[in-house]
Amino acid sequence: MTENIDINETEVLKQYPEVLEMLLKDHTTQQNIYWATDSYADRGKGYQFKDAITIDRITGDNGMIIRPRSVKSKDEQTKRSKDMAEVFTPSWVCNAQNNLIDDAWFGKQGVFNSESPDHTWKAISGKIEYPEGKTWKDYVRDTRLEITCGEAPYLVSRYDTVSGMPIELTERIGLLDRKLRVVSENTETTGEFLDWCQEAYKNTYGYEWQGDNLLLAREALLFTFLDYYKAKFGEDPLLKSIQYIAYIISWNVWQMDGLKFCPPGEEPCEGDLFNPSNLCLIRDWRKPRDKQKIYFKSLLKS
Repeated sequence: MTENIDINETEVLKQYPEVLEMLLKDHTTQQNIYWATDSYADRGKGYQFKDAITIDRITGDNGMIIRPRSVKSKDEQTKRSKDMAEVFTPSWVCNAQNNLIDDAWFGKQGVFNSESPDHTWKAISGKIEYPEGKTWKDYVRDTRLEITCGEAPYLVSRYDTVSGMPIELTERIGLLDRKLRVVSENTETTGEFLDWCQEAYKNTYGYEWQGDNLLLAREALLFTFLDYYKAKFGEDPLLKSIQYIAYIISWNVWQMDGLKFCPPGEEPCEGDLFNPSNLCLIRDWRKPRDKQKIYFKSLLKS
């Protein structure tokens, strides 16, 4: 069962031209995300800490070298925990903490699901109801961020990142899953659905140090979109819609040292006109287009 949750980059390349290229894009460096780990260094040139993750290094004969943590060997899991403090959170914990966020937003408990003592949960049936003065559109537009996101289990829950077991669409608990459930419940046409899916993605953020985890997170967000669209309309979205969601993801889920606010392994340089900053860029989609690109660090000063 755990093999079913692993995304084959070679197949992504075949099915969705240009999408894999977008998922590898880093908008701060204007290059590809890089490995930022020595886990693949024994493969030689192109797999060292500062080497870019390129399509040819993860597809074809090199396909399936990036694997979710649950599929990696126990030795590799232990090594990454020691080297990078990589510890993934089980879905029931993600659900409990995400529920606390929604308890505060809605002003009541148990909006999306009910938790059980055995660490399972059951989705609430029927459409979500909103408190006075708030609407489903407000919920979709409310900003969410997962720090040091790994494979992004707090954002999307296609599978439990610890056990590797798939999670049914109706029982998913991620912050973005909840937004997409709301979109699905309140839209009818493909156009309206796509518009509000894009809003949901534009208001969902995460950052990660290691490049392989970052790619897995980005892939999980993309395939989550495909899952909800197909559940709603019974077919896959058009390629241009997939490409635009991938573009949003490439901005909103980015590679960063969360302590220094710059790419991993670098020292921050705030720079000036002649020495540009290397601080990580993100996008504030609500601002006028020419003012959308901002430094993540600037948010901490506001």
